[in-house]
Amino acid sequence: MATLRMLWMELVLLGVLGVLQTQAQVSVQPDFQQDKFLGRWFSAGLASNSSWFREKKSMLSMCKSVVTPTVDGGLNLTSTFLRKNQCETRTMLLQPTGNPGSYSYLSPHWGSTHAVSVVETNYKEYALLFSQGTKGPGQDFHMATLYSRTQTPRAELKEKFADFCKAHGFTEDDIVFLPQNDKCLKEQE
Repeated sequence: MATLRMLWMELVLLGVLGVLQTQAQVSVQPDFQQDKFLGRWFSAGLASNSSWFREKKSMLSMCKSVVTPTVDGGLNLTSTFLRKNQCETRTMLLQPTGNPGSYSYLSPHWGSTHAVSVVETNYKEYALLFSQGTKGPGQDFHMATLYSRTQTPRAELKEKFADFCKAHGFTEDDIVFLPQNDKCLKEQE
């Protein structure tokens, strides 16, 4: 019995260390320049460990997002997406954390705070974001997003995104490249 208890404790510690190691490995774009990050983006790829995401990912489609600055140095991320055959728009307020490219977001749905990091971007073509937080006791949430300035990102960017996701513990089942929908993706801002 003591041996089983010891083994269980070791597994728990390894799990905690693995979560901490995963969080530590998520870096932020060096010399992040928020002004270059502003403007229109399209969500081209998503990955999440959420069971909701796995169940609904086949119904998801690309959305258009517009990033604008806030007076306090944060960002408004306004996304328009298709839901029940209607275009819906929602805005996320990303609060600055003091480290350029790192933000926090208070989820009104879950009442929890999520860390959002701009992991990599070249500003003109793509951005790779990583979000993490909790949805409730013992429910760690991780999401990676590939944003593209166009609705058709290059194959190399999709491959880069998939490699990033796998390196951060997402499986093939956790990753989706979002199809375009003509209804909510008008080119004008």
